[in-house]
Amino acid sequence: MKNHQLAWRNLWRNKRRTLITAASVFFAVFFALVMRSFQLGTYEKMYRDVIESYSGYLQLQNTDYLDESSLDNGFVLEQSLTDLIEADPNVTGVIPKLESFALAAAGSRTQGVMVIGMDPDNEQKTLNIRNRLIKYRLTPEACEILKGENLPGRTAKLIDVFAGEAWNDDKTLVSELGISNDDSAAVMPLFRRYASLDNRYLTSADSGRAVIGYGLSRYLGADLGDTLVIMGQGYHGVSAAGLFVVKGIVSMPNPEIDNAFVYITLADAQYLYAAPGMVTSAIISINETEDRELYETQRRLNDSCSDGLVIRNWKEMNALLLNQMEADNKSGAIMIGILYLVIAFGVFGTVLMLMAERRREFGMLVSIGMQRKKLAGIVGMEMLFIGLLGVMAGVAASLPIVFYGYARPLRFTGEMAKMYEDYGFEPVMPMLLPDTYYLWQAVIVLLILLIAIAFSVRRIFRLNIINALRA
Repeated sequence: MKNHQLAWRNLWRNKRRTLITAASVFFAVFFALVMRSFQLGTYEKMYRDVIESYSGYLQLQNTDYLDESSLDNGFVLEQSLTDLIEADPNVTGVIPKLESFALAAAGSRTQGVMVIGMDPDNEQKTLNIRNRLIKYRLTPEACEILKGENLPGRTAKLIDVFAGEAWNDDKTLVSELGISNDDSAAVMPLFRRYASLDNRYLTSADSGRAVIGYGLSRYLGADLGDTLVIMGQGYHGVSAAGLFVVKGIVSMPNPEIDNAFVYITLADAQYLYAAPGMVTSAIISINETEDRELYETQRRLNDSCSDGLVIRNWKEMNALLLNQMEADNKSGAIMIGILYLVIAFGVFGTVLMLMAERRREFGMLVSIGMQRKKLAGIVGMEMLFIGLLGVMAGVAASLPIVFYGYARPLRFTGEMAKMYEDYGFEPVMPMLLPDTYYLWQAVIVLLILLIAIAFSVRRIFRLNIINALRA
């Protein structure tokens, strides 16, 4: 009989011992994968939120704009340069943008805001603000009315939990309020009647209209049709003041942006800040966004830029966020390292137990003529089979949780949500779909197991037969 057949049969001679050893590997892989999926999923969402709601992957800027984000460091975007950039095979569009800070007032409330002027027809190539228009919002009035309706038990309880929240599509609303497929036909008409918002998007022909963030709308008490007073400093220190009617309200994923977001047309922004024909940057929309293609595209475009202008990628523009995430990643790696240390002791503990229980058996086999090399090979295969069982079970058990956590991210409420928002992040913790990190967690656990196998083999080669038979 071959070694691997003997090893497989030996596993099930003592099922309890095999299951205990495999369980230690299973929990190692399971907890490592779930923890890492949460961590990497949160990072990816934070990066994506910043890129898709504000910076884009590449921007054309004045060389001094990153250090001093002032209108005075704006520039006139020549059509010839735009055509040259759009001729790059990885570029899908160039979207000029004029942004500056100002003071917004509605009624008796004021707030410092970020005024962004862009072409509404082209901005969807990068930021896609149109898809962030709010479709439903739970105002206090809507909550009171809905609680008086015959809602399913879970949905009725969640009305108060999500009071004041807003959603831009049916799918997210149904998921977060726990509306089942059977109940949606009766419940969704109620939300469309009492919690829907007749939101509109800007057009290039609009003048004196604005789209604002939901957080800013709540703070200022500004609703659709209300007028915002915008006051600030224009190009070369001139006064900038204007009145804008709120045409739409959007829910931006980053709370810092959502609480200070005012979006107007590029023509209105240039008029407001007395900067005709000028922009502060131009977002460059690209097809391939992986790091290698991103850097290669940046290098090609920088070769085409005129003096005083530069192409910057999203990592250069969000260096502070990257540093924060890197620090958090290090702390997460330390936590996983501690987890692996605990797991390693658990694995070695079960291996020591296994070797102690089978010491007499090993001594008997060697004494009747089995070569130590063959015995070590069989025991090594047993441990490898146990490890593979634990790894496969851990991966299989984690997959449903990871896919569920990706489809329905964990959303925090109460104090935890406030803490996230204070740090400028949306209080949501999604999971990352299986990627190379799955392979690495399994490999690390298998390396721990290989060390345990080496320890077992060493014990067999150093086995004293007389002492083993007396055990």
